[in-house]
Amino acid sequence: MCTMSLFNRQESYIGVDIGAHGIKLVELKKTKGRPQLWTYGILDKELDIHIPTTPISVSQSASAPRPMDDRSGAIAPTSIRDFILNESRVNVYANLLKKLIKEARVSGKRVTSSLPVSYVFHAVLNLPHVEEKQLPKIVEAEVAKMISRPADEMQIVFQKVPPKDEKQKKYTTLLVTAAPKVLVAFYTSIFTAAGLELQELETEAFALARSLVGKDATVSMIVDVGAERTNFFIVDNGLPMTHRSLNLGGNTIDRILSEQLGIESSIVSQVKKDVSYVGAGISPELFMSFLDPLAKEIQYSFDLYLRQTGNEGKIPEKIILTGGASVFPVLATHLSTMFKMKIFIGDPWARTIYQAGLKPVLRDIGSRMAVSIGLALRHF
Repeated sequence: MCTMSLFNRQESYIGVDIGAHGIKLVELKKTKGRPQLWTYGILDKELDIHIPTTPISVSQSASAPRPMDDRSGAIAPTSIRDFILNESRVNVYANLLKKLIKEARVSGKRVTSSLPVSYVFHAVLNLPHVEEKQLPKIVEAEVAKMISRPADEMQIVFQKVPPKDEKQKKYTTLLVTAAPKVLVAFYTSIFTAAGLELQELETEAFALARSLVGKDATVSMIVDVGAERTNFFIVDNGLPMTHRSLNLGGNTIDRILSEQLGIESSIVSQVKKDVSYVGAGISPELFMSFLDPLAKEIQYSFDLYLRQTGNEGKIPEKIILTGGASVFPVLATHLSTMFKMKIFIGDPWARTIYQAGLKPVLRDIGSRMAVSIGLALRHF
């Protein structure tokens, strides 16, 4: 652990991304007002981050009947407290996190973390002008119309989107996110058990926008290609305005490589990494079952957003690729033939200071670290 003298104290900002395929963390410190990389860590491990799909009340009689959990067929908890107290994953994941923190020599305790995007509701609401005190009830009522879970089981937050012109000043635009309270409690308990102070939980969308887009006010899209899913976020004026998702990702590429090239599944991941490193040699035609749906989703998302009130006339300028599978070269190559705009793999380290000798290593892992870096940048 690093130690500082009393006269050289530096604030520590830690971002932790706990996902289905492991834990990534970044610790930044402020140097002359700028974020400096202090340490980072990656723990590769399959993690079950699912929560019960059946309703869980904040408080309920212990004698009440307990419903079945749709996820596993086990008896589902009747309250959030019941769920956390009986959830063995909390201590298991907390111990993994403590191990990673120790090995990375993290010096701070205060953490910002993210919630899995698959559980988070995200929407833009255009409302008539009302008193500020009325907004929470109105937002909750609107969210209740659009989600399957009861609104009182969701933690709902919103922020105003500043109007850009006189037309937008005629109504109030809100960026709304909502997440199950049981999910918030699950993640909070992990950090508490790990001996950390969880300062904030936010969505992956905001973290990605912060690390990959920053203060750029133009309309762009972040395409986050994970192992199982690909998420599409339109970012406008630095804020993530839309989110859509496809059940296609790096695992799809692995399957195609295995089938088309006759590669055993045990070595396909290494072959994919080798191809990504070389940067050429495989035709995009082999991967059209993966590439074509992604391109159609990008076009559909842009069309949908640009038809919304207030967005007429806006011109998208960038598609930023991120996520572990985004470095597979055929993706950028194919999208460049489909869209007449800048298409590139995002560099989440661009807004941080780090030793020049680390650049090759950081470049290689950057696409996997974008969320954790964005979380650590929250307080800059």
